[in-house]
Amino acid sequence: MIKGVNRQVVEVTQTQCEYFEKVLFFIKPEYSAVSEGNLRERATVIAQSAGIPPAARLRKNKINMWLRTVAAGAIGAAAASAAFLLASF
Repeated sequence: MIKGVNRQVVEVTQTQCEYFEKVLFFIKPEYSAVSEGNLRERATVIAQSAGIPPAARLRKNKINMWLRTVAAGAIGAAAASAAFLLASF
């Protein structure tokens, strides 16, 4: 629970993007005097321009995950073979 926080928030519920239901924008204190209409208009423009991450970024994350899995398997196999060799002597 957060107590004693006083923030101005603009909520955009019509994002026109199938990935996001709503977007919350927290207004900086120095811009709290700007009219609500201007803030809502700017927030709507930003929310409508949001989309999914680029395919290259998604592909990079999958490659990194695969490489980490292979590396962990290789390290585990090396440790197991070393333990077997030490135990056999």
